[in-house]
Amino acid sequence: MVATDRNILKRVYVIALVIFLMSSAVAIKLTNIQWVEGEYYKKLAQERTVKNFVIPANRGNVYSSDGSLLATSIPKYNIRFDAVAPTDENFKKYIKSLSDSLSLILKKPSGTILNEFRKARGNKNRYFLVARDLSYTEYATIKRFPLFNLGAYKGGIIIEQETVREHPIGKIAARTIGYERYDENGKLLPVGIEGAFGNYLNGKDGKILKQKIAQGQWKPIRDNNEVEPIDGYDIVSTIDVYIQDIAHHALLKQLEEYEADHGCVVVMETKTGAVRAISNLGRDKDGSYYETINYAVGESHEPGSTFKLVDLIAILDDKKVDTSKVYDSHGGEVTYRGKKVRDSHDGGYGKVSLARGFEVSSNTILVQAVYENYKDNPKQFVDRINGLGLNKPLGLPFKGEGNPKIPQPGTNDWHGISLPWMAFGYGVSVTPLQTLTLYNAVANNGEMIKPLFVQEVKEWNKTIKKFDKQVINPKICSDETLNKVRAVLKNVVKRGTASKLYSKDFSMAGKTGTAQANYGTNGGNDKHYISSFAGYFPAEDPKYSCIVVVHKPNTAKNNYYGADVAGPVFKRIAQKVFTDVPSTDQVKSLKKKFTNQEKNYLAYNEKLNKKPTVIPNLKGMSGMDAVALLENLNMKVRVIGYGKVKKQSIKPGEPIIKNNIIVLELS
Repeated sequence: MVATDRNILKRVYVIALVIFLMSSAVAIKLTNIQWVEGEYYKKLAQERTVKNFVIPANRGNVYSSDGSLLATSIPKYNIRFDAVAPTDENFKKYIKSLSDSLSLILKKPSGTILNEFRKARGNKNRYFLVARDLSYTEYATIKRFPLFNLGAYKGGIIIEQETVREHPIGKIAARTIGYERYDENGKLLPVGIEGAFGNYLNGKDGKILKQKIAQGQWKPIRDNNEVEPIDGYDIVSTIDVYIQDIAHHALLKQLEEYEADHGCVVVMETKTGAVRAISNLGRDKDGSYYETINYAVGESHEPGSTFKLVDLIAILDDKKVDTSKVYDSHGGEVTYRGKKVRDSHDGGYGKVSLARGFEVSSNTILVQAVYENYKDNPKQFVDRINGLGLNKPLGLPFKGEGNPKIPQPGTNDWHGISLPWMAFGYGVSVTPLQTLTLYNAVANNGEMIKPLFVQEVKEWNKTIKKFDKQVINPKICSDETLNKVRAVLKNVVKRGTASKLYSKDFSMAGKTGTAQANYGTNGGNDKHYISSFAGYFPAEDPKYSCIVVVHKPNTAKNNYYGADVAGPVFKRIAQKVFTDVPSTDQVKSLKKKFTNQEKNYLAYNEKLNKKPTVIPNLKGMSGMDAVALLENLNMKVRVIGYGKVKKQSIKPGEPIIKNNIIVLELS
């Protein structure tokens, strides 16, 4: 009996010891958590229930040179409801009025909305979706509805904002306007103006503190943001929407007619280098054409006969021969190192001058002229090309600019036929924009200018940075050479390969080009044509230069030459630009008063001098006057569209808050 009691007692001691040890371990762990790891676990708990979310800043707008919106950030709002937040008293008092108000915005029966709210309340739904993809005006209106106007905690309103990038003029010039996106690996893909000037367009992100209310659901803790987002600057491009529309549709019409694979057109202002229009269209499987690749900037290819302008400049400026020098086309065929050079015209052109050979785009004439004068010193000819800047990229701000290829004597790229082949635009490779830059220099009295796509960076009406013309080469050749070259380019249209484009009422100058591509691959079975035209207008006092390039026109159409495929696009653009623009009459007397103008001014002046303390009714007011009025009231204005005020985001009669943003919709 005694032994049994002792065994029981031992067991009790063992159990007590185990309990003591376990209690000690728990106490030590609790002490460790509280004093050693406490801060870590507090921080972890807070991060899992409360954390900052990024509010992306609005990207700046991209405008055309005439003020039209090319790209803009439109805020879209989702509104949700925390059905647990309002008190029973507030829910019963305001829910019917809220449902009635929402019915007008959401176009749903008030009774249906009321039942949904009551169901959400009964289910204690803390993330009930009320509306999605709302405009700023709709969001601002709903925020002031009964119950919701009590805020997040008392009214249960949950506001989610996202920014959508939209292009008001559609896909025209889409590749040049561009975008910033991330690929599946998280790598930034900067394209066009949006990508190149992202450092200006991107603002500074804000922060908002949210609390976790359910799995994957977060609710703002307070109405105000922790850090307010700062909008990016606006970019004013050089694109002219009117010229862009002409160029786009002229190119599209020709691509469709010839069932071509792709093409591009660029219109540049001669004296500034400002690109007023750029269109790049590629054919989809269904036969439709879209902006897919920026061919004008990124596609380097053999130019064909448009490169003959280099021949003429070099020969004349190096004083090798004059334009009157006569050459024999030898029946339209000459041979160099066993390789034949042929004219497109059967039988050649007989014996003609260098100028006439250029006008009719004779390969045999131009090749002979270059080879005879530079065969002993090909470096002199290539140095002339290098001096024109055709051996290196233009240094555009965009990613993906095509690299030119100009064989250099003494390198592995140089062969026995390199010199004669270069003379008619083969064995070399340049982009359409490089070719246009050369032609623009001829039109601009020899001054070669870098193509300009952006003219300024703005913050509202304040200029942050201005981009002026950049001179690549102040003088590509002598005035004597320029005069002769310009005369020959004019004659190409008047009596040469582009004579079909000639109009006695409107002068143009330029050069046709028809190049064979892939002629050396797959036994020549992949051969196709590249049709082009580069030039400027008017011929006497050039205002614009232009290049048109069309790849793979359907040869079944029995016509693939530059004058017939690309030339009409050039002519259409030139004529439309100078014949369809609204005429402007000179004001004969500045003292003359116009009734409507006086009336509008007096109305504006009256509103301005009243010094209102509440938001005025701006509907029907000129957008320019409305902006000036509001800015004088120390408000910030965002404008959508052009014309007169159609809508305003803050209703008339609301108090004026300094630096508050008001959105005006114009029409």
